[in-house]
Order: sequence, then structure tokens, then C-alpha cells
Amino acid sequence: MDQFLQQLVNGLSLGSIYALVALGYTMVYGIIKLINFAHGDVYMIGAYTAYWVTTYFGLSFLPALLVCMVVCGLLGVLIERIAYKPLRKAPRITALITAIGVSYVIEYTTQFFMGTSVRTYPPLLPNQSWTFGPITITYLQFVIFSVTLVLCVLLTLIIQKTKIGRAMRAVSADENAAKLMGISVDNTISFTFFLGSALAGAAGILVGIYYNSATPLMGMVPGLKAFVAAVFGGIGSIPGAMVGGLFIGICETLVTAYGNSMYRDAIVYGILILVLIIRPAGLFGKAEKEKV
Repeated sequence: MDQFLQQLVNGLSLGSIYALVALGYTMVYGIIKLINFAHGDVYMIGAYTAYWVTTYFGLSFLPALLVCMVVCGLLGVLIERIAYKPLRKAPRITALITAIGVSYVIEYTTQFFMGTSVRTYPPLLPNQSWTFGPITITYLQFVIFSVTLVLCVLLTLIIQKTKIGRAMRAVSADENAAKLMGISVDNTISFTFFLGSALAGAAGILVGIYYNSATPLMGMVPGLKAFVAAVFGGIGSIPGAMVGGLFIGICETLVTAYGNSMYRDAIVYGILILVLIIRPAGLFGKAEKEKV
């Protein structure tokens, strides 16, 4: 039982990172119904940005976190303006293929400039931990929980309480009606990409510190797992992305601890298949009928 509780804490810390990435998937899909498969590579750029600003500029954790969020947010806007905006009226399959292409462009451009070797971080957080009965929480896990909680609260406040948040909800509900109400759809979509990519940047520095490494292909598998988390929770649902990310992180950690680490990825994709069979809309999603 003690080991189970400890693995649960470890799973929640890993799941928090997945949740931050999943939020970007679900926000973009909620606005323009696009699965942005380049999102995992934006998270990878966040990890590399953290490596550069901490190694060569000596920034501490908090300033590095803010820089990563801004850099990745701007990268998300650039991707949207160059790759997705011209295809907004195109069939969805065209945009999907473009997203996969953008993913490969980011990965191999990073390999060209950074090489394929693993980059390690300098010490950014104290090597400290606290014990509460059978549970040990490290300082890093505390930071991951805190950053995820603060960012999710801020995201909720932005969406629910601000003018741009109301515009995002209006565009998500009906793009044409939003235009008639004087809302700039282009700016709203760009802001959504900025927000989602900034969260991916935060996840990038957190996972970089968590594993103490950054590689050009590090965004592929976690990006897919975050997508599974978004689908599990109900893609387009922000609470669903949070719950899905935490659930996937816990499942992966428990499988590694009690089963075989070779099967942790298979379990995640098995969950995706079950969700699509049993409840295609996800836990918090709503089934929508489409006219054919």
C-alpha cells in the first residue's frame, strides 16, 4: 500500500506535465477543430529553450519558465499564421497532413542546429524532499504540482473572465456569428495558439528538469500521450484535458512499477482504443451530430 501511494504521487507529477500539453491540443481543437500534431514539438522547443537560457545565460528557474512560455507562445503563433491560416477553409485532412509535416520540420531543423546528442541541465532546483508517512514528495514534484495548478487557474480565469476569453468561447461556438459581433477571429485563433503553446513551453522546462535531458525527438511520444489524454477527457474540454493528463500519468507510472516498463506506452494507446469504442466523445465531451 505504501508503494502504491508513492507511485500515485509520482504519477500525478508526470500526469501534470501531460495535462499542460493536452490543454494545448484541446484548446486548438475547440476553436478550429484542428489536431495540431506539431504541438509536441513545441514542447520540445520549450525544453531546449530552457537548456539555453539556464546554461548560457544563467537564468534561474522562474525567469527561465517565463522565457520558455513566451518563446513557445510566439512559435505557436508563427506556426498558425504560416502553416494553418492559409488552410482554414481547406478539408480537415489537408490541415492534419500539414500538422504532421510541420512536426517533422521542427524536429529535423532542431537536429540540424543542435545535433542529436542529449543536452543536460545545470542544477536549477534544490535536491530536497519531504516525507509524510509513507509518501515522499521531492522539491521538483512540488514545483511541478504548483506550476501546473497556477497555470490552470490562470487559464480558467482568462477564458471565463476576460474579453479575449469570451471571444474564444464565441469563436468556438460559432465563428460566423462571432464575426458579426465584431470579434476578430484571426486574432482570437492566434491568441489561442499562443496560450496553448505557452503551456507546452512550461511543460517543456518541467519535463527537461524532471528527466534532466533534452533531445530533438523528445516531443514525439509525450505529444501523442498528451493527445490521448485530451481524447480521454473529451477533446475540446479543458477540465477533461486536466483529468486525462493526470490519469495517463498515473497509469503509466503504475504499469512501470507493478508490471513491465516496456508496456507503459502500449497501455496508453490501449486506453485510447477503449475510450473510442466505449465513449468516443471522452469523459467530459459531448457527442455532436454532423450533417452528411
